Amino acid sequence: MNKKLKIENGFALPLVIIAVVILSALAVGLLMASFGVRMQAVKTKNETVAMLAAEAGYERAVFWMSQQSDILSSLQDGNSGATGNIDFEDASCAYQVDFDDYIGARPVFRIVSTGSSGISQRVVDVAVVQAVTGWVMDKCRIPDGTNSTVPVNFAEDEIIDIPIHINNLKDNPDNRDIYINGSPTFRQKVEMGESRQTSGGSDKYSSVMECFDQGIYFDQPDVRITDPAAVQSKVNRFRDSTDPAFRFIPTGTANVDNGNPTRKAVQLEFYVAAGVGMVKITNNCTVATTPGNYRDYNMVSSGTYQQYDIYAYHYAPQAQAPIIRPVTDSYVRQTFGSKQSDPGGQIFVDGDVVIGGDSLTDPNMVVKGTMTVVATGNIWIADAIVVEGQHDADANAMPSENNPNVLGLIARGVVKVADPGLSNDSDTVDPPDTDATGVQDRFSAARHIYKPVANADGAPVNNRKLPHTMVVEAAITVGGGGWGAENVRSTDGRKVTGPGDQDFLIVKGTISECIRGIVGIIGQNGYLKKYYLDKRLLEGILPGDIWFGGKYVPAPAGWSDYRPED
Repeated sequence: MNKKLKIENGFALPLVIIAVVILSALAVGLLMASFGVRMQAVKTKNETVAMLAAEAGYERAVFWMSQQSDILSSLQDGNSGATGNIDFEDASCAYQVDFDDYIGARPVFRIVSTGSSGISQRVVDVAVVQAVTGWVMDKCRIPDGTNSTVPVNFAEDEIIDIPIHINNLKDNPDNRDIYINGSPTFRQKVEMGESRQTSGGSDKYSSVMECFDQGIYFDQPDVRITDPAAVQSKVNRFRDSTDPAFRFIPTGTANVDNGNPTRKAVQLEFYVAAGVGMVKITNNCTVATTPGNYRDYNMVSSGTYQQYDIYAYHYAPQAQAPIIRPVTDSYVRQTFGSKQSDPGGQIFVDGDVVIGGDSLTDPNMVVKGTMTVVATGNIWIADAIVVEGQHDADANAMPSENNPNVLGLIARGVVKVADPGLSNDSDTVDPPDTDATGVQDRFSAARHIYKPVANADGAPVNNRKLPHTMVVEAAITVGGGGWGAENVRSTDGRKVTGPGDQDFLIVKGTISECIRGIVGIIGQNGYLKKYYLDKRLLEGILPGDIWFGGKYVPAPAGWSDYRPED
C-alpha cells in the first residue's frame, strides 16, 4: 500500500512541476503581453503628444510671422523670433522659420517644428505662403473729415466676384463692419476681422447672410496694409532691386497752371508694336491739380485724413523726347540668399505716375509682359488698362489661366481713376494751351507741351473722356488711402447721359487699400463696381512681393509630418 502511494506521489510531483512551469510561462507571457501593450500605449501616447507639440510650434511660428511688418526683412535681419522653443508639462517643441524658395515671383517660407515627448519625436515640415485675399481693406468706410469716416455701401446690382477681407473696426457700440444697401451679389468668400456676435450675444449678420454665396469667415487676422513700416519696407526692396535705367525721380518744372499746386510725375503708356510689349516713358511731367471734390481724401496717418488736390491735366518739356523701351528691358529677378524669383518687369518712380495716353483706340493701354509699377506718390489711371493675350470666352472675359501678361500697381499715396474732363474748356480749371509751339513757363523761357490722356471728345483737343465701361486689369495696392475715382460728382470726364445713368468700373485683379475709396454716388454719378479675382495672381505671376495678408497658409502639397527615423 505504501509502495503504491509512493509510486502515485512520484507521478504527481512531475505533474505539479510541469503545471507550475506552464502556468509560470503563461503568467510571464501575460505579463510580457500586458507590458508590451502598456509600452505600445505609452509610445502611442508619446507620439501623439509629440505630434501635438510639433503642431503647436508650427502655430506659434505662423503667429510670429503674422506679427511682422515684413517677413522677408525680419528673416534677412536675423530676427530672433524666427526660432523658438515651447515647454509643456510632458512635452516640448523647437521650431524655426526660414525662407525656402519662390513660386514664380511669390516668396515661399519653410517652418520646421520638432515635438518631443519621452523618447518619441515628430516633425512638422511645412512650406507656407502669405494668404492672398482678392480685395483687402482696413475699413469699409470713407473719410469725411480730418479724423472721421462714414460707412460706404455695397450697392444694389453690384457684382463682387472677388474674395473680400475687412479688418476689425473695433467700434463701440459694436456694429456690423460691412455696409450693404439693397442686395449686391458676393460670389466669393468674405473674411471679417470682427466676430459675428456682439459682446452681448446679438447676431449682427442675420439680416444680410443671404447676400453671401460662399459664406463669411469671422475673427480673421488683420492685414497690414495700414502699417507704414510694412509698406515702406516693400517699396524699398522694390526700389533696390529695380534696374537703375528704370528708376525715375521726376523734376517737372512747368508753371503754367491757374495758380493751383503742381506735382511732379512720370507718364507711362503701355502698348504692343509688332508683337512686342512696349512702354513709353515721359519723365519730368508737371501735373496741374485742382482742389478735390466730393470725398477726394488720402490718408496722412492711420486715422487721420486730408482732402487732397486731384489730377486735372499735365505738361511735359517740349524739348524732351520720351523714352521708348520694350517691357522686357526692365526685367530683373528678386533675390533672397541664393534663391531667385522668375524674371519680371519693374519701374520705380520717386514721385507720381500718370498711366494713359491720347490714343483713340479702346482700350488705350495694353500691357504685354509681366510688369509692376511702384510710386512713392500717387498713381493716376487715365484710361482703360488691359493685358494682352488670351481672355476667357465668357461674360467676364478674365485673362486666361495660361495668359503670361500681368500688371501690378503699388503707390504710397492713392491709386485713382482720374477725371480727364477737368481739362475741358467748360471746366473751372484753366484749359491747356494747345498751340503747337508749346506754352512758355511763367518763370523761364522753357516751353511745355500739353499731354492729353483718355479719348478726344470733339474739338478742342483738350476735351477728354474715358471709355463708357472703364476696365482695369491689375493688382492694385494703395498705401496712402483708397482705390477709387476722383471728382465723382462730375460727369465731364465720363460718358454718362444724366443722373442715375452710371458707368461700370471693372477691376480684374486684386485690391489692397487702407480705407475704402469712393467710386461713385449711388443713383447719381461716378461708377458702379464689378470686381473679379484674377486667380493667376495666386500662382506667383506678378513681379515683386506686394502682399500684406495677415495669414500664412500651407502652399499646395506643402505639408509633411514624420518621425525623424522614417
